[in-house]
Amino acid sequence: MIARRTFVSLAASTSLAGCMVGPDYKKPPPATPPTPAYKETTDSVFRPALPRDTIDRGPWWSVYGDPTLDALMAQVEVSNQTLKENEAAYRQAVALIRQTQSQLYPTIGYTGGMVQRSVGGGTSTTGTSSGTVGNSVGQFSAGGSLSWEIDVWGSIRRTIESDSAAAQASAGTLAAARLSAQSSLATSYFSLRVSDRRRRLYEESVAAYARSLQIVRNQVNAGTASKLDEMQAQTILEQTRAQLVVEGVTRAQFEHAIAALIGKAPAELSIAPAPLPQTVPTIDAGFPSDLLERRPDIASAERSMASANAQIGIAVAAYYPSITLGGSLNFASTMISTLFNVASAVWSVGPQLAGTAIDGGARSAQVEGARANYDRTIAIYRQTVLTAFQQVEDGLVQQRLIEQQEKVQVVAVASAREAERLSLNQYEAGTIPYTTVITTQTTALSAEQTLINVKLTRFTTSSTLVTALGGGWSGQDMPTPGPVQPTPIGSSPPPATTPAATTPAPKKSSWWPF
Repeated sequence: MIARRTFVSLAASTSLAGCMVGPDYKKPPPATPPTPAYKETTDSVFRPALPRDTIDRGPWWSVYGDPTLDALMAQVEVSNQTLKENEAAYRQAVALIRQTQSQLYPTIGYTGGMVQRSVGGGTSTTGTSSGTVGNSVGQFSAGGSLSWEIDVWGSIRRTIESDSAAAQASAGTLAAARLSAQSSLATSYFSLRVSDRRRRLYEESVAAYARSLQIVRNQVNAGTASKLDEMQAQTILEQTRAQLVVEGVTRAQFEHAIAALIGKAPAELSIAPAPLPQTVPTIDAGFPSDLLERRPDIASAERSMASANAQIGIAVAAYYPSITLGGSLNFASTMISTLFNVASAVWSVGPQLAGTAIDGGARSAQVEGARANYDRTIAIYRQTVLTAFQQVEDGLVQQRLIEQQEKVQVVAVASAREAERLSLNQYEAGTIPYTTVITTQTTALSAEQTLINVKLTRFTTSSTLVTALGGGWSGQDMPTPGPVQPTPIGSSPPPATTPAATTPAPKKSSWWPF
């Protein structure tokens, strides 16, 4: 008995503190180390505004100061079905850790039953004490078993390590999906507001062209203008009315897209027309090295590397024999009153060793495949970093140059509107043909459309740049191995909660890229 207890204690300590074969994880560096500064922030001509002390460092979209946008963003977290899908995947990954950790502990089973067996001739007897009924006899049985695989080589612990890293990667994927949904909502919302602005432009143009048409008709009635001038004025008026109708379709599509992003049917959402926010914030990207801690997709790719590295250890452990401690205790009797007597017991206990001597190279192929998969995750991680740097640089150059384009386009619109006014005055004076008026009106409308599109590009660029910098996310929001580790045996698992419920609310700290 003492020997058995000693063996069990030794097995437990070996399982929980034994060696783990395979390489320990070390985070590989990116393909190229981050430079001290972004390329697009070294331009001496352009100096971004840095409102570091006045900005509200709340959710990243609050910088636009739009209550409607704030209300819509709040619904993304609650109702977006893509986020619900990713949140469920995260909970599934955490549950897999608990499932794997259970393998570190013994599995205890039990059996019990009663069967009737026919017997030879003889006098029939009755009575439950003997278990005999007619020409049959009852056989009662009960028993228990114990099976415990000793994790000598760390295969189970490597699996837990892999599952924990995979759960962290899933949490990063969830954060990236949330950020992507928020970015898509911001883009759709700004497009909706630009559509509102464009509709107002068409409505103003229709009113202006209607007045021009009336002027031409007055000229025709007075005999100073031809019917051709009237038809040309009628044409530009109707074309603009058609554009106004088409813009209504465009606005409805953006509203439907917003409804889908917040998990509603299009019929459930109506957004009243409103102007764009007054100012477009200028974003300071900070330092490139900070990006590695700001982007959830980078964190997810890095955790996938850790998971793949642990898979190498699992494959290597297959070379070594598995050691299982097993035991069973069974009772069998024809009478239930004597079922649990010592004479009715049959027991067995002892270790078992199992391994593979020849497998035709299967295990070496598994190790090779695991190493190849790890190399693949390294490439994915490094490409994710490179893509992140590219997106930030793209956003910075767009932010810098499109702001300059807007300033130039404002001047162009003012010139086009002045030309339109002068041409109409000169036409009324009879010094120019109406074709000149048509040309200036078309040019002015096109210049206004371009300015509106530039304004939209500035808003979408600013929101895209913030999300390219990770939005409000930071590496500290990634769940540590502690929170994603399974519940110890014998305790109840915690209620399922979303990572959003356990992730701290955005703090007024250094995450904001301003």
